Amino acid sequence: MIPYGRQDISQEDIDAVVAVLKSDFLTQGPAVPAFERSVMAATHAPFAVAVSSATAALHIACLALDLGAGDMFWTSPNTFIASSNAALYCGATVDFVDINPRTYCMSVDALTVKLAAAEKVGRLPQVVMPVHFGGQSCDMQAIHALGQRYKFRIIEDASHAIGATYRDGMVGDCRFSDICVFSFHPVKIVTTAEGGICTTRDGELATRLAELRSHGMTRDPARMEWESEGPWYYQQIVLGLNYRITDMQAALGTSQMKRLQPFIAERHRLAKRYDALLADLPVITPWQHPDSHSALHLYPIRLRLDRIGTTRRAVFDAMRAGGVGVNVHYIPVHLQPFYRKLGFVPGQFPEAEAYYSEALTLPLYATLTDGQQDEVVAVLKGTLTGKPAK
Repeated sequence: MIPYGRQDISQEDIDAVVAVLKSDFLTQGPAVPAFERSVMAATHAPFAVAVSSATAALHIACLALDLGAGDMFWTSPNTFIASSNAALYCGATVDFVDINPRTYCMSVDALTVKLAAAEKVGRLPQVVMPVHFGGQSCDMQAIHALGQRYKFRIIEDASHAIGATYRDGMVGDCRFSDICVFSFHPVKIVTTAEGGICTTRDGELATRLAELRSHGMTRDPARMEWESEGPWYYQQIVLGLNYRITDMQAALGTSQMKRLQPFIAERHRLAKRYDALLADLPVITPWQHPDSHSALHLYPIRLRLDRIGTTRRAVFDAMRAGGVGVNVHYIPVHLQPFYRKLGFVPGQFPEAEAYYSEALTLPLYATLTDGQQDEVVAVLKGTLTGKPAK
């Protein structure tokens, strides 16, 4: 089976993890700040706080911005459930903004209309979380301008987008947001096995994020409520969590970050190859906005079901039976049973629902060979034309 995504672990990666296992620190040691520095260098962000998962990063990002009960939080319906769940963990009320039908990211037009309507009823969001779907940046400059006008904070869910660029800057430099979050799950661009990170330009936010990942504790006398009793002393000053990442994970991440841009370059080569190989098939290939350079975490196509004469499920099943591990990204969050119980119904976000009904994610990762890619296309072509590949 050719998977839709997979990690690439080198001997250098293995050696980096083994070195930690032989060291004095398995967690809360020097490998974590070293990993944070590697992400800061790659994103040009002055601060980074690494945690145990991207979900944990999204959660403490919301907490650091004081999102809480009674507050409104908006994100994209075309995302993994963690994006909106992070706000629910804080007690906030969640809503969604429909997507742009070409980028599959949050629509600035839909956001503009929704904000104007929310202002009239006094229910503006405290936090908006654009999601950089597939590795392509949302139009952050426009979203930031709306944030300035309507006074909301911005968290970028860049789980797919480490190494991507937007308007001549790196995604994660936080020029147009308060906090940016990346994921290092094994199918992402680089991996720490499980892990996430928050980047920010705000030193006070970085301090709060670091405290929130470790039980809300501080050892900084300047942050304490009263005078320190000695070098062993710490105080819990907020209610935090144990979201610490291990030194083993961090060492793997630091090693992987050395290959970030080569990974992305190979994904772009393969994506251009897909574009050419799929040109004559009844599918819509991913469109890339000229203002951004995607990290290309995913290669999602849209099936022209009106021309194919079959269903997405039939295509999915045939591809899997043919040894190609296609997937679907994403089921719109508002259609999940849990969210329907919160009052969401089908039809509320038509662009996200239309995209989902036709979406199919093809395999894309740095070690995918040309031969494997040819096989993916051959199986897809056979499935769509009714002439199976030999």
